[in-house]
Amino acid sequence: MSPSRKRAAGAGRSLIAVALVGFVVVASGVIARRVLGVKWQGELRALREKRTALEGERIRVEAAIRDASSRARLQPIAEQRLNMHIPTADQQVILPRRTTHDSL
Repeated sequence: MSPSRKRAAGAGRSLIAVALVGFVVVASGVIARRVLGVKWQGELRALREKRTALEGERIRVEAAIRDASSRARLQPIAEQRLNMHIPTADQQVILPRRTTHDSL
């Protein structure tokens, strides 16, 4: 073999070696990206489940607040603790509204 053919054959082998190394690097990058994607997908799923649970808890707490602040719930407490009652018709006094002319 002539020296020029040996040089050409050696250059071809290094080109193939570089191509194979490049392929391995690119394939490793793709695999790493997929592994990270799967990991992040699991974290997102867990966060979505937590958000759904918290929204359900918020709805439950809002309903409990609505029930606790209703008139039917507060009236007996006000009657017992504060000794209050709903006035009868003869206990009510209706005052007329003041108009702007009355204040002059």
